[in-house]
Amino acid sequence: MINNKNSIYSFLYFLLVIAIGGCSLFGGGASKKNPRGQLVGTKDREGFEMSAQYGMVYVPTGRFYMGQADENIQADQSNSNRQVTISAFYMDDTEITNDEYRQFIYYLEDNPDYDLSDGMTIDKDVPGSVGNVYPDTTVWNSDFTHHYGDPLMDYYWSHPAFDAYPVVGVSWSAAREFTKWRTKFLNAERAENDLLDFPSFRLPTEAEWEYAARGGRDNVKYPWGNPYTRNSRGCVLANFKPGRGNYVDDGYAYTSPSGTFFPNDFGLYDMSGNVAEWCRDSYIDTYNPTVWDLNPIYIGEDTNGDGNPDVIPDKKVIRGGSWKDIAFFIEVSTRTFEYKDSTRAFIGFRTALPHLGRNLDGF
Repeated sequence: MINNKNSIYSFLYFLLVIAIGGCSLFGGGASKKNPRGQLVGTKDREGFEMSAQYGMVYVPTGRFYMGQADENIQADQSNSNRQVTISAFYMDDTEITNDEYRQFIYYLEDNPDYDLSDGMTIDKDVPGSVGNVYPDTTVWNSDFTHHYGDPLMDYYWSHPAFDAYPVVGVSWSAAREFTKWRTKFLNAERAENDLLDFPSFRLPTEAEWEYAARGGRDNVKYPWGNPYTRNSRGCVLANFKPGRGNYVDDGYAYTSPSGTFFPNDFGLYDMSGNVAEWCRDSYIDTYNPTVWDLNPIYIGEDTNGDGNPDVIPDKKVIRGGSWKDIAFFIEVSTRTFEYKDSTRAFIGFRTALPHLGRNLDGF
């Protein structure tokens, strides 16, 4: 009986030691504050949570067949089909609107000490000048021969009636400057709230753009699938030129308000038509044989072998087609280009943001 009591007391004492000492008897009690010789990582690391910003949607990691899904009427062999993998990122659900771009312009006007990139200026008195971030309103006349574009030249950028329409007359260089400002603007707010910086906004790569435009559908011609530009009720599914001289069959003679037509399966609007969109890449005919098959991008040629492109072409990729284009140019795989300092009445842009950390879909 005594021995049994002693055993009980010993066991209770053992439990008390565990309660006081925690798990030290089993795991050594190592922690980031007191590693006790164990590999536990560094201490006092601030947590970070990635999230979509206002007006952006999440595009999950995935693979797709990049390239022409139908006959290439240009017959230039610039868009052969190839399987590519894209990491998760965020993308504006619509093209940047006049009013959103105006926030950028107003900020620059209110902050004359803002550090623009070399060669970039803001001058509303010289629209269309090289390096000018102010929209070129003259494109409504200069882009088209014998065209009465005066009302749009006078009102499209400045009048509130067009606030929700996609901004045009913005060069690739100006669009890139917008992404730099948007990064600084967001991270300045985060710094005031003692939050870590977000990664940089940027123009989407050509591969990201096509992957996002497909909305998770492989080998399709359009964001809504195949093979027609009208639904079963005869309604046109994007803002483009359905026939010769028939600009208004989709309901709009020129651009339409952003987000007017149905989104694709990722929740992105106007990936076909309305305005064509600048991509980050430089244009090259031999894109698919040149770039890697994981997050591909073509910036330029590396002639000195240091791993960094040093010959950067002025031709930049535009995707998606516009209000003035026939159906071929609004196909998700059609490739074309414009020069980086050109401004056009049919080219706009949207921005992208990398997703850091574990994908929202769990892999």
